[in-house]
Amino acid sequence: MTLPVQPVPPTEPLPHRKILRGWLEPLARRTTLYPLLLLLLDYGLFVGLQALIVFVPNLIVKALCALVCGFVIGRLFIIGHDGCHQSLTPSRRLNKWLGRIAFLPSLTPYSLWEVGHNVVHHGYTNLKGFDFIWAPLTRAEYLALSRPRRLIERVYRSGWAPGLYYMVEIWWRRMFFPTRRAMPSRRPIFFRDCWLVTVFALGWLALLAWAAFATHQSVWLLLATGFVIPFLFWCSMIGFVVYVHHTHERVSWYEDRAAWTRAQPFVTTTVHLTFRWHFGALMHHIMEHTAHHLDMSIPLYRLEEAQAQLETLLPQRIVIQPFSWRWYFATAHYCKLYDFESACWTQFDGRKSAGD
Repeated sequence: MTLPVQPVPPTEPLPHRKILRGWLEPLARRTTLYPLLLLLLDYGLFVGLQALIVFVPNLIVKALCALVCGFVIGRLFIIGHDGCHQSLTPSRRLNKWLGRIAFLPSLTPYSLWEVGHNVVHHGYTNLKGFDFIWAPLTRAEYLALSRPRRLIERVYRSGWAPGLYYMVEIWWRRMFFPTRRAMPSRRPIFFRDCWLVTVFALGWLALLAWAAFATHQSVWLLLATGFVIPFLFWCSMIGFVVYVHHTHERVSWYEDRAAWTRAQPFVTTTVHLTFRWHFGALMHHIMEHTAHHLDMSIPLYRLEEAQAQLETLLPQRIVIQPFSWRWYFATAHYCKLYDFESACWTQFDGRKSAGD
């Protein structure tokens, strides 16, 4: 499809999603060799870091390698995320297998993530009652909670515990052998994928325990540095990423489906978080999130170009936020609950931010 000669002014109606996707259609082309090399690279880093954790005796080095290993698990997950979207390679069958393989270190069951993320989150982004990831409570809903549950909500929204939120609310409750209440559908593939990551986790733990005996080290030390710390870092990483993608003073949530549809949510409900020194590339460009929500078929290795093109053609439409810890904790301070009548974020006591 031909690109517009001039960017679309912010005063004009937003073009239909099909038109916008047509602009980016050339960037949805996929290749096979490059993602395979990326997967091999990241698995090589994962195995290499595990080896350093086992063979380097210095405790500080072990701890640092454990943290970096958690980051590499996040990189592998992003590759699996693309495989799950069928945007990694041209082959659907290959994407499914690569996605499952890439998801293993993060202990993510492929089919359950596919339903929760592809169908629910992308299908109903920021629509209350459908999209459940970091969905904000209203003040009335918050006040109706028990005191222990209010405390948990405060911890989750403090800015210090995105990993705890993801590990408990998403992974444990909805991904790892979920109950019928959390996942009413009981497809056999869900349980096969849960058992797949369980076997991988048990094998991972067994290898670390065997390595501890073989090298005369503490089993608990190797299990902590080789498994627990990387997994906790990964949970913190994904919890943080999803939080900043959809929590911002300029990002709206909706409870009325008609209003949500009119708002063109694939552009207005996501944040493009930018970093210095091309740090986003280390995260496989997952932060170029507006382009990804507009068209899930664009592979990670073309998202940077797609995001830049979209921001050029739609000036002032997209939330672009330079990252800083000051901004992050200010957002965590003000964006606790959501007032759907006023269409704004509030604190737990109902106060709005200074900008509202």
